[in-house]
Amino acid sequence: MEIIYIDRLFLTNLLADYLLLLCAARLCCLHLKRLRYFLAALLGAGYAAAVFLPGLSFLAAPGWKLGFGALLGLIAYGRERRALGCTGVFLVLSAALGGALWALELSFGPLRLNGKLLVLCFLLAYGTLRLIFGSAAGRSDKRKVSVQIRLLGRSCAFTAIADSGNCLSDPLTGAAVAVACPHALAPLFGPAQPLLEIRDPVAFLSAAGAYPELKGRLRLIPFSALGGGGMLPAFRPDWLLIEGKEDRYRLIAISPEAAGPGFEGIV
Repeated sequence: MEIIYIDRLFLTNLLADYLLLLCAARLCCLHLKRLRYFLAALLGAGYAAAVFLPGLSFLAAPGWKLGFGALLGLIAYGRERRALGCTGVFLVLSAALGGALWALELSFGPLRLNGKLLVLCFLLAYGTLRLIFGSAAGRSDKRKVSVQIRLLGRSCAFTAIADSGNCLSDPLTGAAVAVACPHALAPLFGPAQPLLEIRDPVAFLSAAGAYPELKGRLRLIPFSALGGGGMLPAFRPDWLLIEGKEDRYRLIAISPEAAGPGFEGIV
């Protein structure tokens, strides 16, 4: 008879559900809300443990599994505009993880699930879906939007591309990050405009120390792209409008690569 340790079962499912919720959010390019994902994962772990309690085995039925999976997604993404779509991505990613485990069992026989195996299967499932969703994002239509920014009493306005494949976010807060070219942001910097000609992000941040009004305003944001990765200087504006709608949380990163025919930024 197989012995199931309820504490290990709970913790393993807590980790799995949290990773699945987090990565579904990344695939959907959401502002990360880790506390909501953790609370949803707690419910999922509790459900997984409850299935093995006396009198609750009926919870293992497919309908209950699907229902609780949908509930987890709605708890995590209920405040998002694409809540149902994000929940669908979470369910598909969960199914892909289950498929990866099943494939490994077919190849190597019955498996004993542990942290290392869980992470391996998770990476395989996530990587596969990342290729699928990444390709879809790359083919998505891009439209132009108006952007207005205010910083330190100065303002600027420019046209940006609304790119659904832009998943750049602040690793500290999970806030989304828009990217603008130095020329578009020049009016915001006033006497500090010479900073915008510095291409090295570390040198940019170091030189900004000479301008007291920028103290505590700038930080570096890591990014990755097809051509490589690196760091971008970024700041939180005092006020930001995108198509006339205020966005209180988005950061603005600075990159000369954010400009093209008819636009000077990417959001």
